Amino acid sequence: MLVVLTLALLGPWIAPYSPLEMIGGIYGQPEKVALLGYDFLGHDVLSRVLSGGWSILWMSFAASSVALVIGSLLGILAGFSRKRLDQVITWLADVALAFPDFILVLLIISMLGRQPWLIVLTVSVTFIPSVIRLSRSSTVSVASQEFVEVAQMMGFSRRRILLKEILPNILTPLLVHFGNMLTWSVALLAGLSFLGYGIAPPAADWGLMINENRAGFLIQPWAVLVPALMIAVYAYAANIIAEGIGRSNARIGERS
Repeated sequence: MLVVLTLALLGPWIAPYSPLEMIGGIYGQPEKVALLGYDFLGHDVLSRVLSGGWSILWMSFAASSVALVIGSLLGILAGFSRKRLDQVITWLADVALAFPDFILVLLIISMLGRQPWLIVLTVSVTFIPSVIRLSRSSTVSVASQEFVEVAQMMGFSRRRILLKEILPNILTPLLVHFGNMLTWSVALLAGLSFLGYGIAPPAADWGLMINENRAGFLIQPWAVLVPALMIAVYAYAANIIAEGIGRSNARIGERS
């Protein structure tokens, strides 16, 4: 994860050429001045790879963060109220879960456009229902604990109980789910770019690079393999981090 983050953040500064500069032949082979060869327009593949990680990095993190914040707040409210508000929020989450994520994202973006902020918002909307279900179920189990009942008897406000008593005790499963959402968002964003609904060309983007250069895969495979490898490493690292958080919490629970 640190390698991918470093390349995504510092890549544009250390790239030997501009990602838009055409300096070689179409699908040119690797050489001394272009270690990974050239793409379908003669761009330096290494420069495009170094410059193409920032978009998928910030968009996946932003989409997962928005979904985590909104979904957690709604789920905590639903789980703590256990009244009509709970029924409404749960019903809306169940309805949203009935739609396939990728199809819903494609539908919205094809109608409204593919601006980066809209892509982030659309992807986050598809993740919010699962966060609501997780945070609600966790809140229901925590809300019945003695320390929450004591806080209510002492007259603490609902806001303080939700933020000070309940949220810290359900944070671990939410963080695990955040890591899973990072993995899912990377897959969604890369798939959108591959289908032509993500970052618009000629901008550098790992998913877009796979789509642009797949026709010449047998001639110049590095233009496809390297961005695909970067996407896979980022997604796998996010998944491993999420599993690590869950295992650490399990060990702490066993010791306590």
